[in-house]
Amino acid sequence: MQPSSRHDDIIALLSEAGELSVEALADRLRVSRETVRRDLGRLDAAGRLRRFHGGAKAIGVPAPVMDKEWPFAQRMAQNAAGKKSIAAAAARLFEPDDSLFIDTGSTTVAFAEALAGARSLTTITNSPRIAAMLAANHAHKVFLIGGAYGADAGESLGPLALEQVAKFRVRHAVLTIGAIDPACVMDFDLQEAEVAKAMIERADRVTVLADHSKFDRRAVFEVAPLARVHTLVTDLAPSEPMAKALEAAGTRLIVAGAE
Repeated sequence: MQPSSRHDDIIALLSEAGELSVEALADRLRVSRETVRRDLGRLDAAGRLRRFHGGAKAIGVPAPVMDKEWPFAQRMAQNAAGKKSIAAAAARLFEPDDSLFIDTGSTTVAFAEALAGARSLTTITNSPRIAAMLAANHAHKVFLIGGAYGADAGESLGPLALEQVAKFRVRHAVLTIGAIDPACVMDFDLQEAEVAKAMIERADRVTVLADHSKFDRRAVFEVAPLARVHTLVTDLAPSEPMAKALEAAGTRLIVAGAE
């Protein structure tokens, strides 16, 4: 296949999917990952797509107003490299003896993995997977919130979980979200939004971990206004209007790899 034809195929695939990883493009085009990376570099330089670490996204196509999100297992695989870089940058924000709420999400799972080597933290989470990762380091003190079990993401939800969250008071809440616009951060699931709001209520400071795909989108349930978010860690810089909204809200923006 000639490069120009392959470039057109890449643009067509991205126009259909919105964004794809290097691995997915290589599989669909039946070429090497290195070939895809070269193609993405050229197409990005030509302004035909937006390249990010591990993949690319279409440009010139308005982001849809989303009313659902992918199953958790699929979200774990999406932009894994970007989420890993977010996790590494976020893990450096916390000091020994800090206390943290951590909610359940694909990015907070990566964050817990990055945080596991830190010293003497107290963490409270509604994710058995995150609790197990952190508890492997015996210097950590870990509390697992119970409640109704949400099988998709493997998390505790519902009134019992909310009641237990209310028994703690911590320095930081570290949360994932489903969407963010210039007004607020949002989620697609009511029970997950309720857990996040309860954690925010019992925390002094709020840190949100969100990859670039969450920007300029909307979900059904508001979690918090931007002004309640002290720090946002992401993998790519947001649009100029979004960056201005964060600045106006007093939210510290950290772009992983550009700190």
